[in-house]
Amino acid sequence: MGNKKGNGVVKKMVKEFKFPDVGEGITEGEIVKWHVKEGDKVKEDDVIAEVETDKAVVEVPSPYSGVVLKLHGKEGDIIKVGETLITIGEEGETIEKVEPKEKEVPPKAVAVVGELEEAPEEEKPEVLATPAVRKLAKDLRVDLSKIKGTGKGGRITKEDVEKAAKEKEAPKIKVTRKYDMFGHLRRVPIRGIRRATAKKMVESWEKIPHVTHMDEADITHLVEVRNKYKARAEEKGVKLTYLPFIVKAVVAALKEHPYLNASVDEETNEIILKEYYNIGIAVDTGDGLMVPVVKAADQKTILQIAEEIGRLAGLAKERKIDLMDLQGGTFTITNIGVIGGTYATPIINYPEVAILGVGKIRDLPMVKDGEIVIRKNLSLSLSFDHRVVDGAEAARFMNDVIKRLSDPDLLIVE
Repeated sequence: MGNKKGNGVVKKMVKEFKFPDVGEGITEGEIVKWHVKEGDKVKEDDVIAEVETDKAVVEVPSPYSGVVLKLHGKEGDIIKVGETLITIGEEGETIEKVEPKEKEVPPKAVAVVGELEEAPEEEKPEVLATPAVRKLAKDLRVDLSKIKGTGKGGRITKEDVEKAAKEKEAPKIKVTRKYDMFGHLRRVPIRGIRRATAKKMVESWEKIPHVTHMDEADITHLVEVRNKYKARAEEKGVKLTYLPFIVKAVVAALKEHPYLNASVDEETNEIILKEYYNIGIAVDTGDGLMVPVVKAADQKTILQIAEEIGRLAGLAKERKIDLMDLQGGTFTITNIGVIGGTYATPIINYPEVAILGVGKIRDLPMVKDGEIVIRKNLSLSLSFDHRVVDGAEAARFMNDVIKRLSDPDLLIVE
């Protein structure tokens, strides 16, 4: 039937599209780019905007077909879940601001067992002012209830109203210094991935008692195996690094030490042991850290893991990664060695309980069979949640990882 005006013409309704809840606890996003402008025609499912959330840049599709009547925000603005992102109508429509004629009285709230009694409205404090002062306040649009009177007995004077009006009109200037006493400054807004990473790290550090266990692995044989199969992998379009071998070694060790493949349910005070193995790989995107997840890593071959890492890392750096590829991790690996680091104290990817930092490969003198020889050495740093994992268990886990990296034939057998 539709809504009709008095002349019998059907009144078309504009539609407001609110920024949706995209899951994973995301509460807001930054408008990175508009793909439309006011007055443009759009079809349902056309991409209207790119919004950067805590996890990734999301392409937002239009839920309606029509004409863009209003964009609610500029590029760079922060929009919260539930706030209007765009208003769409039909050609010739405009957004009309409708003022309510009378104050609507909300219905009483009804509970399961009956009506809830509404609290009485708070009484407004009495305002002491003459009719002339009240008229002046009305003309200057000054709220008398917010003025402290300076007259006798707290009475509001004409001067009080004029002063309040001037303060209301005075522009509030925010001064942002571009220098201090030592030199010039450059300010960079903490937004997007950098802000999400900062929030995540603070949350992890505040909730988890971190301990870091460090050790080394002799990976001379692993280097030989990787070099042997590197060319064959390239023929299949796969870049074979050391990370897939490390992932397989970690998964095998996690199966023997399940408390490192876990999380803590703080509401029920329980440790949740995960019976699946989704390994997060920290990726430096230039805009901040992202952690795409290799799902079901225990069911993939080394070449399949290598291919998956390459695909996910590429999507992360291009900011085109799907949110599902960033969710569901049970353990994280961060490769600090790729940029020259040896040891670190990595912060756990909350709510996981452990993270392995992989250092650079170094040629070091070692004693083997009573002789000093040069071997390939890999440094490892394991940070773990001391509420869940004791130091001895962390050391045993690390020993099992090292055993498999030192003898990669075990990975092939397993």
